[in-house]
Amino acid sequence: MPTLRRSHGFGTLRPAVAGAIALLLALPVTVQAAGTAPKPKPPAAAAAPKDQPLADSSRIAAVVNGDVISEADIANRARLFAISTGLPMSPEVIERLRAQILRQLVDERLRVQEAQRRKIIIQDAQIAAAIKDIETRNNMQPGALRAKFAAAGVSITALIDQIRAQLAWSELLRDTIGPRMNITDTEVAEQQKLAAQSVGKTEYRLGEIFIPVDDPANTADAKRFAETVISELHAGAAFPLVAAQFSQNQSALEGGEIGWQQANQLDPAVAQVVSQMPVGAISNPIRVPGGFSVVALQAKREIGRELATVVTLRQAFFAFTVPLTDPQKPTDQQRQALMKARVATDTIHGCDQMEAFAKNTNPADKAINPGEIRVEGVNPPQFRQLLATIPLGKATEPLISHDGIAVLTVCTREERNIGEITAAEVQRRLLNERVEMLSRQTMRELHRKATVDIRRNGA
Repeated sequence: MPTLRRSHGFGTLRPAVAGAIALLLALPVTVQAAGTAPKPKPPAAAAAPKDQPLADSSRIAAVVNGDVISEADIANRARLFAISTGLPMSPEVIERLRAQILRQLVDERLRVQEAQRRKIIIQDAQIAAAIKDIETRNNMQPGALRAKFAAAGVSITALIDQIRAQLAWSELLRDTIGPRMNITDTEVAEQQKLAAQSVGKTEYRLGEIFIPVDDPANTADAKRFAETVISELHAGAAFPLVAAQFSQNQSALEGGEIGWQQANQLDPAVAQVVSQMPVGAISNPIRVPGGFSVVALQAKREIGRELATVVTLRQAFFAFTVPLTDPQKPTDQQRQALMKARVATDTIHGCDQMEAFAKNTNPADKAINPGEIRVEGVNPPQFRQLLATIPLGKATEPLISHDGIAVLTVCTREERNIGEITAAEVQRRLLNERVEMLSRQTMRELHRKATVDIRRNGA
C-alpha cells in the first residue's frame, strides 16, 4: 500500500489507494481482521471469455411453485462465484458448483415468493446501498463492483437479484418477529451478569459462511461446495464478498460478520474448532445442525480486558472532480483543491473550527465526524502513527487520495477498556439469534409446503 506522507505538493506525496482516508475514518471501534495477506490472482482467471457458451438458457433446471429456474440462471450465479474468487470459468467449474447453486436458487425463489405474497417491495435505493456496503467492506471504490463485472463480461443483474432476495427476506423476518425484536432490560442485565462472570475468558470475533443441508441425501454435495469455497478463500478470495454471495445465514448481508462470541454461545462443534485456530485462519467445513459452517477467526481477546486507544476527530475533505491518476500531472482543479487544503492546515486550530470549515467543503458522502476510532485497528501504519501522536486540535498536513484531499484534527484521545460487554452488543446478539432461528424455521415450513420439480436433464 502506498505510504501516506506529509507534503507541500503533488509530486512528493503519493495518493492513498482506494480513497483510504475516507475508508479509514469510517472504521468502527473494534478489532480488525488479522491474518496473512492473500496471494493475488491473475486477472485473466476472473471469468470465461464473453463468447464462451456456458449454458443453454432454454433448458429448465427446476420449477419452484410454477417459477422456472434455468440452466442460464445457474451459470450466471456460478459467474458471480468466479468473479469474486478468481476461479477459472468453464462448463466443468459450473458442473462442480451446480448442485449447491441450484439449491440456493430454489431457496431464493421460495423466499421471494413468500415476500411477494406478503407484499414486501424492495426499492432500487436499498439495493444500491447494499452494493455500496459490499464495496466498502472489500475496500472498493463506489462503482468498482459494477465495473469489475463489466470488465469480465458478466451482467450485474445476477447479483442484484440475489441482493433483492436477501433484503426482502430480512424485511419479512423483521415483520414476522414483531414484538420479539424488543429485548427487555431484564434480558440484557442477565446477559451482562453472565459476561461479568466470564471476565478473563477468551472471546472470538468471527465471520461465518453457512451452507444449508435441506436433505441428508445432499450432504456430500454441500460439503464439496464448502470445500470449494474454502480453497478459494485460501487462495485470496475476499471473505465478505464470498459470504455475501453464498452464505445462507442472515449475516450474509454483513459479509458473514457475526461479531464477538464466547465459546458457550457457539455450536459445540464450532467452539471446539475455533478454540484451536490461530487468528486469520479459515476452518474446514464444520458439520452443524442444518448444514455446514465455514468460519474465519478474525481476532480474539480476553473478556473485559482489552485496552485500546480511542480517538475522535473532525475532517474536511476537498473532492476531485476527476480521479488523481498521476501525482506529477494534477489538473487545475486538483491544484486548487490542494491550495484550499493548505489554507485549512495553516488556519484551523481546534475541532470546532474544523467542523465549521468542513460544512462548506465536504460532499455528502464524506462525514465531518466519523465517530470513535480505535487507533490500533487503523491502516496503513503511518496513518495510525499520525492519529496516535498528533497534538490535539492541530490540523494535519493535506492527506491526498485518488478522489480528493483530507485535512483532519484529533479532538480527543483516551485509553479505554473496550472489552466490556455493552448493552447494545447484548441486544444485537440476542436479536440476531432470534432472527436466525426464525429464518431456519420459516425456510423449513416453505420447503414443506412447496412444489419443487428438479429437472435432472433439463427440458
